[in-house]
Amino acid sequence: MFVALYGCAAGPDFKRPDAPADSNYAAPAVTQETASAQTPHGEAQRFDPTKDITAEWWTLFQSPQLDALIKRAIKANPNIEAAQAAVRQAQAYTDAQRGFFYPTVSASYSPSRNKLAGNMGGNSPGQQGNGTVIQTYSNPAGPVYNGPAYFNFHVAQLSVGYVPDVFGLSRRQVESAQAQAEAQQLQLEATYITLASNVVAAAIQEASLRAQITAQTKIVSLNEEALKIMRKRLELGDVSEIDVAQLESNLALVQQSLVPLQQHLQQTRNLLHALAGESPVAEMQETFTLESLHLPQELPLSLPSKMVEQRPDVRIAEAQLHAASAQYGVSVANRLPQFAIAGAIGGMASTPDWMFKNGGPFFNLTGNIAQTIFDGGTLRAQSHAAQEALNQAAAQYRGVVIVALQNVADALYVIQSDAQALKAAATAAQSASKVSVLTRKQYEAGYVDYQTLLTVQQNEQFATINLVQAQTNRLGDTAALFQALGGGWWNRDKTNTAEAKQE
Repeated sequence: MFVALYGCAAGPDFKRPDAPADSNYAAPAVTQETASAQTPHGEAQRFDPTKDITAEWWTLFQSPQLDALIKRAIKANPNIEAAQAAVRQAQAYTDAQRGFFYPTVSASYSPSRNKLAGNMGGNSPGQQGNGTVIQTYSNPAGPVYNGPAYFNFHVAQLSVGYVPDVFGLSRRQVESAQAQAEAQQLQLEATYITLASNVVAAAIQEASLRAQITAQTKIVSLNEEALKIMRKRLELGDVSEIDVAQLESNLALVQQSLVPLQQHLQQTRNLLHALAGESPVAEMQETFTLESLHLPQELPLSLPSKMVEQRPDVRIAEAQLHAASAQYGVSVANRLPQFAIAGAIGGMASTPDWMFKNGGPFFNLTGNIAQTIFDGGTLRAQSHAAQEALNQAAAQYRGVVIVALQNVADALYVIQSDAQALKAAATAAQSASKVSVLTRKQYEAGYVDYQTLLTVQQNEQFATINLVQAQTNRLGDTAALFQALGGGWWNRDKTNTAEAKQE
C-alpha cells in the first residue's frame, strides 16, 4: 500500500492542449500566390505549406549588411543577456528543487567552556562531581565555601533528515519549476526573434526613408527652380507678386515636409545602434537602401496545428499552464499527511578523545506523521486558489492561440493586399513618368510652359514616394509573416551544426 501511494502524485497529470483542427488560416480569398508588378520588389510570392522556416530567416533578404548587423546585435544586445541570465536562474531553481528528493545530511561539532555557581558543587568539599577541582577556603566564623566550577564539554554529531515524497509534493514542485524553466527558455527564443524582427524592420524603414528623402529633395529642387523662373518673370512684369508669393509658400511647405523625414531617418539610425547594443555616437558601417534588399519569393506556411508548436508565445503559455497544473497538485498534496524521518549519531564528553568512549556515543531515530486537523480553512482556500489559477492559465492559453492564428491570418491577407497595392502604385508611377516624358517633349516643342513641366515632374516624384511606401510595406510585412509563424528558432541547432561542419 505504501509503495502504491509513493508511486502517485497528488493533483491532475498535465496533458498538452489539443492543437487547432483548422486546415488554413483565412477565407478562400487568400490565394497561394500573390499578384506581381513590373517594378523592383514586385515579384510574385508563393506560399508553400511544406517549406520550413530557417533559423536565420533574415538571410532571405540577401543583404550581407543586414546579416552582419543582426549577428552583432545578438551578441551585444542587453535584452539577450538578461534573458540568458533568466534561463540560468530558472534552471538553478529547478536543480535546487530536485534536492528535496534526497536526504539532508549535516555534521556539527560544538565545544564549550562552562561555569557553574558555587552551590552546585560535587560530592565533597574541593571536588566537583566530574572530577574538576574547585577552589575552597576556610572561614573561621562559618563552614567551608565551595567556589565556582569550571568544565569543558564537547558534542559532535551527524544528523540525517529525510521527507519521503509519499503524495508527490516534491515531484509536483519540481514539475512546476521545470515548466517555469521551459517558459524562460522559450522567452529567450522569443527575445531572439523579436530582436531580429526589430532590426529587419528598422533596416527596411531606413531604406524607405532614404528613398523618400531622395524623392522629396527632388521636389524641393523643382520648386526652387520654379520660384527662380517666377521671379524672373516678375522682373519682366509677366506675373504678379501674388504668384511669386504662392510659389514661395509652396517651396516652404515642401521644405518643411523634408525635415520630419530626415529626423525620422536619424531616429531610425539611433534605433539600430540601440538594437545592436551600441551607443548612438558609435560608428555604424551598415547603411540600407531598397536596392540592397531582396524580396523573398518562396514563403513558408505552417499548418495551424504546427504553428502552435512553433510560436514561442504559445509555447510559453503552455508552459505556464503546465506550471499552474503542477502548483494545483502541490496545493492538494499540502492537505494530505506529511511524513518525515530524522536520525542522528554522535558523541559527547568533557574531552574530544572521550566522546566515542565509555558511554559517550549516542544515536536517535525518529519518525513523524503530521496531518493538519484545523487551520481555519487556509489549506482548502489555497487549493481553491490554485485551481482557479489553473483555470486562468487555461483561458490565457486559449487566448494566446487565438491571437496567434489571427496574426498569421492578418499577415497572409496583408501580403496579398501589399502585392495589389504595389501593382497599383507601380502603374501610377509608370504613368506619371510617361506623362513627365511627354510633357518635356511638349515643352521643348513650345506647346507648354516651364511651369507646367515642373508641376508634372513634381507629381512624378509624389508617385515615386507612393511606390517606395508600397515597396516598404511589402518587405516589412514579409518579415512580419516569418515572425508570426514562429521565427524558425527550432532550427537553430541545425544551423549551428551546419556552420560547425563548414568550419
